Amino acid sequence: MAKLSNAKRKTKDAGAAVERMPRKDYEKELRKLQVQLCHLQDWVKTNGLRVIIVFEGRDTAGKGGTIKALTERVSPRVFRVVALPAPSDREKSQMFIQRYIERFPAAGEIVIFDRSWYNRAGVEHVMGFVGNREYKHFLELCPEIEKHIVDAGIVVIKIWLEVGKDEQERRFKARLEDPLRQWKLSEMDLRSYSRWYDYSRARDAMLKQTDSKHAPWVIVRTDDKRRGRLNCIAHILSSIPYKKVARPKVKLPSRETKHAYDDMAPLQEHRFAEQRF
Repeated sequence: MAKLSNAKRKTKDAGAAVERMPRKDYEKELRKLQVQLCHLQDWVKTNGLRVIIVFEGRDTAGKGGTIKALTERVSPRVFRVVALPAPSDREKSQMFIQRYIERFPAAGEIVIFDRSWYNRAGVEHVMGFVGNREYKHFLELCPEIEKHIVDAGIVVIKIWLEVGKDEQERRFKARLEDPLRQWKLSEMDLRSYSRWYDYSRARDAMLKQTDSKHAPWVIVRTDDKRRGRLNCIAHILSSIPYKKVARPKVKLPSRETKHAYDDMAPLQEHRFAEQRF
């Protein structure tokens, strides 16, 4: 287990002090988990598994950073991230899950949905983009559809990232002031910020209606992003039984020298980027 630092940030809504994990400890634990993700990747490819990981949660809860930590050391051909924009007029006329089904995994793939069909139970419902009848129909139908997905042999992992009210406010303010984060702040984020309790009620209803035995929700606290990322990856690894796949030892072959020439010389006739660093 990683050693805890004495650094704490009080969060009234969390009910306790948040222990911030030191970066050194975080990176050490993350590397261990990422090695296991590489083993999982080999197992998924070798055995033709199909996996869906759904990420939902509060604004600023850390979905992007968690997905980055999950995927930065594995192949994008196996761990495929899907982050769809707002639906087009044509897509709005389709079945609510249709545009996501098109991105479902083939054999040997893990598809990560950065937001998903659960938009209907969250932002679409809270902001009034969908009628109450459609919203209730979604909550009733969703567990049945996910049962068909699981029965088809696809592993479904659903993760809700939860951040406290005070910590969310701190992160929003940081985005306002930091030019490297301002792109994360959309007009919809600003409109949603004031409706904390509307989103809380939507979350409660969604978890109650769509938490099933075949596709359960797991909540991860992310008031400390580093701990949240580690806990999230550890949960994913524990949700998919896998073994280390034996790899044959690889030795680099000798390079042929029969047709050797000064292959750097022709490059001097072309433009190089200015070496500023």
